[in-house]
Amino acid sequence: MQRYDLRHLKDDFYGRMLEIIDETKAGEVSIFMFEIGDFTPIQKSADAIKEAGWTLMNSLKFNETDWTIVVKKVRGELE
Repeated sequence: MQRYDLRHLKDDFYGRMLEIIDETKAGEVSIFMFEIGDFTPIQKSADAIKEAGWTLMNSLKFNETDWTIVVKKVRGELE
């Protein structure tokens, strides 16, 4: 399990998040932290994970400005 702090990327973290998942081994779990701002990134990140075919295990508010998602690199029923 690895934790990645993507807060420094502000609203432009999606590409990096998917890049990191692509580089991880099948079955691994990754934790990503990002800024939520207007809450748009929450749904957008969940959609990006779903479109990539991986499993979103958890999504929760970390503090007043940050959100954390837990992703497992397991291809779903899309294959």
